[in-house]
Amino acid sequence: MATPDALLVIVRHAPHSSNWLREGLDAALVAAAFGQPVHLLFMGQGIMALLKEQGSGAPGQKATLPTIDMLEMYDIDKLWVTEGALQGMYLSADSLVGGVTMITEQEVPGILQQHSKILNF
Repeated sequence: MATPDALLVIVRHAPHSSNWLREGLDAALVAAAFGQPVHLLFMGQGIMALLKEQGSGAPGQKATLPTIDMLEMYDIDKLWVTEGALQGMYLSADSLVGGVTMITEQEVPGILQQHSKILNF
């Protein structure tokens, strides 16, 4: 499922509530630009970054969706979302961008164990 030397970036924050999401995505892109395999796990409000229909943030805040769309160009193709987070936000998988893999909460510990480098945002 995971590449042993891949960096796992966990995103837990909504796009416009703070800079955490932007910093997590930036860290993923920088690592990928230097050849590091990167996987992303979206949990809690972090799944809002993957919504196809996103509202704009406060003036001066960049939109998140263009960055999400760029991930594939950096060979970041493992985007995981927990089913529980999706249900907790009353969203369906159809409301998310393409390329997202749904996982159960029971699979999260296994994913964490498969990564020796984890960043939490």
